Amino acid sequence: MEKAKKVLGIYESGSSYWVGDGFPVRNLFPSNPVAQQVNPFLLLDYAGPHEFPATNESRGVEEHPHRGFETVSIAYQGKVCHRDSAGNSGTIGPGDVQWMTAASGVVHEEKLDPSFLKHGGVLEMIQLWVNLPRAFKMSEPRYQTLTSADIPEAKLDDSGSLLRVIAGEWDGNSGPAKTFTPIQLYDVRLRSGAKLDLHITTNMNSSLFLLKGKLAVNTVAFEGQAKLAVLSGDGESIAVEASEDSTFLVLAGTPIDEPVAQHGPFVMNTRAELLQAVEDYRSGKMGHLV
Repeated sequence: MEKAKKVLGIYESGSSYWVGDGFPVRNLFPSNPVAQQVNPFLLLDYAGPHEFPATNESRGVEEHPHRGFETVSIAYQGKVCHRDSAGNSGTIGPGDVQWMTAASGVVHEEKLDPSFLKHGGVLEMIQLWVNLPRAFKMSEPRYQTLTSADIPEAKLDDSGSLLRVIAGEWDGNSGPAKTFTPIQLYDVRLRSGAKLDLHITTNMNSSLFLLKGKLAVNTVAFEGQAKLAVLSGDGESIAVEASEDSTFLVLAGTPIDEPVAQHGPFVMNTRAELLQAVEDYRSGKMGHLV
């Protein structure tokens, strides 16, 4: 019989702020002291739900650099456009995921889609930062647009409960995201009364981010909006039961056992590497948008 993972803590957002003028976010980490328990994930920002009025003006985040990690944007409501100095561009809407590997360095911008802003509407999305091992921090940048149609969807019952496999494996379904270290990333909807049994190997850190709903996670109450449940690395099983309709994200990954040195949008292993990243950006080696 598998050992149940222990719920180590449940956290609300530790800070809230605007990213540019397009993303009002609540941060779950690193504003909460869970870095070791969520490694290899570095950041979780939950944007919205926020209603934007109709406008013809541009809103979002102007060009900015990243090096040494990956950004993962998951859209629930609204539409967001991406453009970067490696020549990649794309738009994601409800159900889509953008997985950008900054690696050796890119400059990019994220804007609310003009057609979304023209009519106005609700924006809701999650952005994760995922660390890269030292061996891949200076590799070539990579960009993956994962449309809703690309992401396998497993039906959990006849009432509409489902699990979408963004990365990793679940019950014979393989997620389309290409990752550098083992990661399981599941987008889950459980209807009231539904149950889900998850298997996460004992060497993986795991957590659940609840967008909204009321759950029991290994019998521990987990309810509300924008909450994070952090579980132990020890154990393999996570039993989830919904007592009302719930939407949540399952994050699991093998921790990267290396030093982390971070300065703003750069995540490296040493201070010297951070100083080099700043110099490379200032001298234009990461490129610029035109």
